Amino acid sequence: MLHFVGFRDDRYHNAVRVFGQPDFVHQRWDWRTIQEFTDGDTLIFATGDEHKPLARYSYDDSSFF
Repeated sequence: MLHFVGFRDDRYHNAVRVFGQPDFVHQRWDWRTIQEFTDGDTLIFATGDEHKPLARYSYDDSSFF
């Protein structure tokens, strides 16, 4: 599965051109995002990487799909 994390502007369209349509789009790096990916999934971050601090509150990204 392909996950995009933190995309909010034209970088989303650029990432789609390079990596293809994501299976999941996460607004922020939080505990809910961590729970939704498994080994073999690919995470694409708009900025930073998996070592950036987690958001204080989780966001229900799945409510928009």
